[in-house]
Amino acid sequence: MSQQNTSQLAPWLQTQLSGLLSQRGHALLLAGPSGLGQYQLALGLARAWLCEQPTALGACGQCGSCHAIEVRTHADLCVLMPETLSLELGWPLDEGAQKDIDDKKRKASRLIRVEAARGAVGFTQVTRSRGRTKVVLVYPAERMNMESANTLLKTLEEPVGEVRFVLATEAAHLLLPTIRSRAQTHAMVWPEQQEALDWLVQQATAQGTAATREQAQVWFQAAGGRPDDALAWAAAGLSAQAWAQLPQALAKGDWSLLAGWPAARQLDALQKLCHDLMAKASGAAPRFFADPNLPSAPEWPVLVAWSRELLGAARSVEHPYNAGLMQEAWAAHTRQLFQRQGRAPAAVARA
Repeated sequence: MSQQNTSQLAPWLQTQLSGLLSQRGHALLLAGPSGLGQYQLALGLARAWLCEQPTALGACGQCGSCHAIEVRTHADLCVLMPETLSLELGWPLDEGAQKDIDDKKRKASRLIRVEAARGAVGFTQVTRSRGRTKVVLVYPAERMNMESANTLLKTLEEPVGEVRFVLATEAAHLLLPTIRSRAQTHAMVWPEQQEALDWLVQQATAQGTAATREQAQVWFQAAGGRPDDALAWAAAGLSAQAWAQLPQALAKGDWSLLAGWPAARQLDALQKLCHDLMAKASGAAPRFFADPNLPSAPEWPVLVAWSRELLGAARSVEHPYNAGLMQEAWAAHTRQLFQRQGRAPAAVARA
C-alpha cells in the first residue's frame, strides 16, 4: 500500500472528494478494487468533516484539527483498522493492545478485532472534544469479522449525536449486507491513463525513484491501471526489462527475476500471467503484460485449473510455513504446466 502524503490527493481523488462533500447522510461506503485510493479518499473526507475552516475542496490543511490528524492525535477521529495496518500507517493502538503486542503475548491482528469495534462504539458515545462532529473511519471494512461487524452495526444505523462514518473497502462483496445497506455507497473512479501517468512520475520522483513516462507506463500496466499499486511497483524498483522478460522466464521455471520479492508479490505475478493467458485464449487483450512477451499458453482446462489453484494459494500466502520451499514448488509447478500442454496441473503448493 502506498503511503504518500494523504493530505495531497491525486487529481481524480480530489474530484471525488469535492462531490462527496456535497452529499448528506451520516455514513459513506467507498467501494472498489484495491489500488484506487480508498484510504486516501476516506481520510480526506475525515479531514474535511473535522476541519475548522473547510472549503468546497476539503480541509484547509492549516488549522489545529488538520494538524491533529496529521500527527495522529485528533480526539474526535477514531480509525478502525487491522492492527498490522495501524502500525504500518502510524495510527496508535489501544493501550492494552499495544502492550500485548510489545510484550509478545500475541501478534498484531490482520483483522479488525471485536475489541477495537467495541472501542469505536464507546468512542461515539463520548462528548466531542473540539468541533461539530466526530468521525469513525473503517478501512479495509472487509477485514471486520462477523462479530466485529455486528458490534458496529447498531451504532452505524443510529449513531448517538453528531457522528459520521466513512467505510472504505476493496472487497464490498465480503461485507455483511446489513453493513452495506446502512451506508451510501460510492463506487471508486478509475483515473484516466494520462492523468495517472503524470501523477505517477511526480510521486515516484518525490520518493527518490528516477521516473520517465515510459517507465511509469510499465508500472501502470503491471498494476492493471491501479495507481496506488503502480506506485508500489515504482517503490519496489521494477524495471521495464524485468517485467518484459518475466512471462517467458516464469514459463521456464526461472525464478531469478522474482528473487527477493515477498511471497505475496510473487504469487501476484503468477496470477497476472495466468489472467493474461486466459484473456488472450478467449480473444481479449492482455491486461498486465505486452502481448508479444507472453509465452504459448497451455490448453484452456489447464489454465482454469491453474487459476483456481493460485486463488487457493492466495488464501494462505501471508502465513507460509516455509516461504523458500513454497516458492521453489511454485517455480517447478509453473514450468511443468507449460510443458504438459493439456494435462491438468498438479496442485499448487500451499503453505
